[in-house]
Amino acid sequence: MEYLSIFVKSIFVDNMIFAFFLGMCSYLAVSKNVKTAAGLGLAVVFVILVTLPINYLLNEYLLKPGALSWLGEGYADLDLSFLSFIIFIAVIAAIVQIVEMVVEKFSPSLYNSLGIFLPLIAVNCAVMGASLFMQQRDYANLGEATMFALGSGIGWFLAIVALAAIREKLAYSKVPAALKGLGITFIVVGLMGIAFMAFSGIKI
Repeated sequence: MEYLSIFVKSIFVDNMIFAFFLGMCSYLAVSKNVKTAAGLGLAVVFVILVTLPINYLLNEYLLKPGALSWLGEGYADLDLSFLSFIIFIAVIAAIVQIVEMVVEKFSPSLYNSLGIFLPLIAVNCAVMGASLFMQQRDYANLGEATMFALGSGIGWFLAIVALAAIREKLAYSKVPAALKGLGITFIVVGLMGIAFMAFSGIKI
């Protein structure tokens, strides 16, 4: 039940886009086409799902205060948490590099349509934010951290695909000239954020 609660909350209540505004750059830039948005969204889901459990294990057995106690009593007071940022980023960058190579190999068209935004997953705030939230919330085990990773990734995926679908429809709508492009997009994102606030009352 705890796993389900973490999963649902990370998708709807603590959505990376609508609750914390993380990953907005690629969210706004790549959400013009559903196919491209879905490709980037799936890449972000994969990166978060792989990197967050790895970072959880590194945090538990290497970085947090007392994490090195398994090496002996002499290491029990050692605190390497100041290295969290650089280690988390290194793990994320390595996984993103692998994803980039795989996408380029098996889907060149998607690779070309994503352009610079595929390698920029490495500096996507949502990916780094998920690892930092994991560290802050101190999940009890790897299973909880993994469910949080999956929910966070799916939440970001749903947000970008939904916006892309709306923007595709807006292309055929009579939008005032002053609001065309990012203007109407900001309004839509704001309305979507308000809609997602309705989930904040959910308690599982």
